[in-house]
Amino acid sequence: MTHPLDHLVLPTADLDVARARLTALGFTVSPRGVHPFGTENCCVYFADGTFMEPLAVADAEAAGTAIAGGNVFVARDRKYRENFGQEGFSAVVFGTSDADADHRRYTEAGVSAGTRLDFSRPFVDAAGKSDTALFRLAFASARAVVDTFLFACERVNAPKVDRSALQLHDNGVGAIAKVVAISKNPSAQLSALEIAADAERDASVLAGELALPNARISVATPQDYQRRFGLPAGEETGLRFAAVVFSVASMEKLRTLLAQRGIGHDIGGNRVLVAPAPGQGAAFIFEEQA
Repeated sequence: MTHPLDHLVLPTADLDVARARLTALGFTVSPRGVHPFGTENCCVYFADGTFMEPLAVADAEAAGTAIAGGNVFVARDRKYRENFGQEGFSAVVFGTSDADADHRRYTEAGVSAGTRLDFSRPFVDAAGKSDTALFRLAFASARAVVDTFLFACERVNAPKVDRSALQLHDNGVGAIAKVVAISKNPSAQLSALEIAADAERDASVLAGELALPNARISVATPQDYQRRFGLPAGEETGLRFAAVVFSVASMEKLRTLLAQRGIGHDIGGNRVLVAPAPGQGAAFIFEEQA
């Protein structure tokens, strides 16, 4: 079965800046979470179990030690920052029940990005209740793509805490509907995405898209991306994640919130578009849910 979307990794220079930006956009942001290998996050959770993970480097020395020890997650994060800067959208993560099997599959397909990773970290909910989260990760990457990456995440121990308060957002966002990536060769990158998600090409899905159980991934050429969204696509690349499309309950409520909070945005057709900014490494596109 095709893996579902689990979460998105959004590198940022400063979690406080990311928190302020995302809060201004109407998202509820979780307390700071610290990884055992030098990075930290503050996440935005959605009711379907998916989330966004703004990621910062908290301890450069610990991160360097982790990279020297073969930690693919931290190594890819550093490479992304070296190539694209401190703000961006580095990884799409798929949910899995067996990261070991995914790692074997990636290796056999020639797309493994390196050694599988197990790690745990404490989790605290909005009420202060804590638990330990345990994850098992298997990494993949398209050939010749050395920064942007993909991985399968097995939640070996999901925190037994109440996230309901964290899943309510003032902007009315209910879920991630789509991820938009840019590539000079979309067909080749879709093949890599299909392997990472353990998916088969579906003839009923629009060309240039991969259908997951809970979202879609669209891969566009730079020219097509600029035409569709009116945003600069940047320099040509093998694969770069560029935008997140959210479903919202009320477009009118969203526009009012953005205007009240002084957030610049463009309105086109049935969508609202907010360009990337410090603390928001991807373009955010809001569409009213059907």
